[in-house]
Amino acid sequence: MQIKQISVFLENNAGRLAEVTRVLAQGGINIRAISIADTADFGILRLIVDKDAEALTVLNAAGFTTRETNVVAVEISDTPGSLAKVMELFQKANVNIEYLYASLEGKTGKAVVIFKLENFEIGLKIIEDHGLAMIDHF
Repeated sequence: MQIKQISVFLENNAGRLAEVTRVLAQGGINIRAISIADTADFGILRLIVDKDAEALTVLNAAGFTTRETNVVAVEISDTPGSLAKVMELFQKANVNIEYLYASLEGKTGKAVVIFKLENFEIGLKIIEDHGLAMIDHF
């Protein structure tokens, strides 16, 4: 089970992130998870939204450069060691995690970790084989 992540490439200028969030808000699109990585010149904003096709449309119409990527969202217990257990499963199978970020879903005692895996199919099999709860939408 996979979900769509939208990456938005931003110049590292004041107000660009505010502009993205404004465009999404005007389009009636809810951000469910968000992460940003930056360098001196640009940033990559990663988003999970409730309406990915509409988000791509409004962002592209506003002049943003976007890309859609498949990621997997795994629900874990919001307790010490829960993430370490999942990470160990990937390590034992030699599955590289390109990046990850987390979102609190709103369920008491639960968190959602979004993984971008180098070998997506093997990663999905590991998650399924170990009975981990995947989220297919937010």
